[in-house]
Amino acid sequence: MAVFTVDDGLMLYQPPPATLTTQALTGPNRLQVSDASGVLATLTVGARTVTMRGPQRTFTENKRPFVDDFNRTTTGGWGASPGGGNWSNANGTAADYSVSGGYGIINMTAANSSRHTSVIDDITDLDARLSWSLDKMPAGNASSLALSFAYTSSTSQYRARLSVLTTGTVQLILERESGGTTTTIGALTTVGTGYVVGDVWHIRAQRSGTTLRCRAWKDGTAEPATWLHEVTDATLGAGRIGVRGLASSGSTAVPFNFRVHDIELISGAWPDPPTVTHNTWVRVLPQPFDGVWTPQLANQIRAWAVDTTPDVLAYAMMYVTGAPTVTSPALAGAQVAGQSSYGPLDAAGVPIEGSDFHDYMGVGWTFPNGETRAAGPGETGCMDCSGFVRMIYGYHMGIPMVRTQGIDGTVLPRMTKDIGPNGPGVIVAQSASSAPSLAAIQIGDVPHFDADTSDPIAGQLDHNGIYLGTDSLGQHRFINSRKTPNGPTFGDLGGASRLDGTGTYATSLRLIRRF
Repeated sequence: MAVFTVDDGLMLYQPPPATLTTQALTGPNRLQVSDASGVLATLTVGARTVTMRGPQRTFTENKRPFVDDFNRTTTGGWGASPGGGNWSNANGTAADYSVSGGYGIINMTAANSSRHTSVIDDITDLDARLSWSLDKMPAGNASSLALSFAYTSSTSQYRARLSVLTTGTVQLILERESGGTTTTIGALTTVGTGYVVGDVWHIRAQRSGTTLRCRAWKDGTAEPATWLHEVTDATLGAGRIGVRGLASSGSTAVPFNFRVHDIELISGAWPDPPTVTHNTWVRVLPQPFDGVWTPQLANQIRAWAVDTTPDVLAYAMMYVTGAPTVTSPALAGAQVAGQSSYGPLDAAGVPIEGSDFHDYMGVGWTFPNGETRAAGPGETGCMDCSGFVRMIYGYHMGIPMVRTQGIDGTVLPRMTKDIGPNGPGVIVAQSASSAPSLAAIQIGDVPHFDADTSDPIAGQLDHNGIYLGTDSLGQHRFINSRKTPNGPTFGDLGGASRLDGTGTYATSLRLIRRF
């Protein structure tokens, strides 16, 4: 019934509340709530999460910029770039590639030879910079190092190549190699003189559509304001960025080392970034739904139907690439949202597991059961997989958290191995040794994986994330914090963030929990 009220002499019309109907569903036990437009909400008996119909949203992720400063020690390759991907060698032997002393080293052992290493992640448009030096002056012929891009093989790539002549003259050329044939697309041009061992030079290259640009400058001088070469070329498609060293025919300087000081991807774009579009919002009740439909629940559903404040998915996206920093006055200005890393790096440059939601904030925490935990040193701005899930569902959405004590099925524990079997809510699918069916999965569910093949405890869950929905290709995407991308992602760097297919996570899925 419509209601009229009087406010300052004006008659105000309040429409009647929307009529809601309910239907019980099984597998798991749920209550589906509908209005005149169709299904509005779904509540699950024993769980606090509620899926709501709301404004349509599209979630898109793209390549994360990174800097590899080679602050690690590796042999037989360059290992992993922090947030960029793993390095892969071509030409020479594994022993020709190493990292030590703050350098990525390419050892040249013979004249008329090349070495190439690239980051395993195909991108299209990019803005990248490379810094390098020589440990021996060229003799007999030039020594040159290139920033390569659109690399698909050692015989297919673009190169912004900087050559040091035996006279100390430094020259820059932009070239394309395709099918083993090299073509100059930006003429060899002198950019400096007087090179001596240890001088550091920078190369910067950009690709925007079919436009290619490059320039170079000596360390300690200003980066040029204009591009030395700017050309149009549409020959090559997406590919990796990398480094290519060349000891020219006739070189008598061998053996010598190219020393890469750092390589930076300032910006980059995947050719087909994953996108997920739907109108599902995920809200959280104060208590698990007990299966009883009440007027209070009806009012809550009506309120959520017009609520566009951040939900589970919106909060999850607050930690991906490029997410802006958000601080909390209540936590003395600590950062509570913004692009996150996975963890601090170990000696080999690999992110370390162990950063919880409060480590990201850089603050200690006291949990409701009395457990306390100081912020981990060096872990500010970092969250591992379960730390990310706890940040979203625990800190932002209010599900009570513990660390390792008092795990009773109502609280959110610290570790994945405990969250899966004994976390809050209900298990909607599980299998001991193979991936369970996705038939019952719902947006906002938390998939759990037995993905670590080195784990000595067979079958122990070691990774989790939050299910986002199906992407533009109909593939089941989840967002998760991982080591190779160095933070939250629903992309495919270091393993596809998919629950279907034949990838690592699709095949190691073991349990799906609805909080």
